[in-house]
Amino acid sequence: MQARGSLMIEHRLIERMLSSIKNILTKIESKQKIDPVFVDTAVDFIQMYADRTHHGKEEDILFRELEKKSMSDEDRQIMAELTREHAFGRQTTRALIEATSRYRNGDAAALPDIFEKLQILVEFYPKHIEKEDKVFFPSSKAYFTDEEDQAILAKFLEFDQKMVHEKYISVVESFEKLASAYP
Repeated sequence: MQARGSLMIEHRLIERMLSSIKNILTKIESKQKIDPVFVDTAVDFIQMYADRTHHGKEEDILFRELEKKSMSDEDRQIMAELTREHAFGRQTTRALIEATSRYRNGDAAALPDIFEKLQILVEFYPKHIEKEDKVFFPSSKAYFTDEEDQAILAKFLEFDQKMVHEKYISVVESFEKLASAYP
């Protein structure tokens, strides 16, 4: 498998999740209420899988390796654009978390913000993914030998192995803080 192939497989899972979020949004928007646990689960997926795991591999491994190459101006521009789009996704997700927190605390006016941020994410990511799959990944492949590509794939696998531990260390640390806050 090529390194970009593993990223494209991850794209398919992200698309499946976004499709489910979109379908659920369509069904619940008319009810003018939302289950914060649904939003928490969507946020967890977006933050941990789409952003930290998937974008982490792109930014921390693939893009860094590409920075070492003599890339065309167009490819460098697209890579910078993709990085800005990753930041936009993070910013929108943070706004979603904030709106959900307000909603949990009784602010019914936060509900449209929640729907808006979820809608932005389900519309944004498919376009971003298409740009990577159909434009950037094919052109970036040309910058690597087969050996370099396999080394990148190995780095992706090592990155993935660390992610589950990072996730659950964070969960334990948050529970430790919660436990120490109890009288």
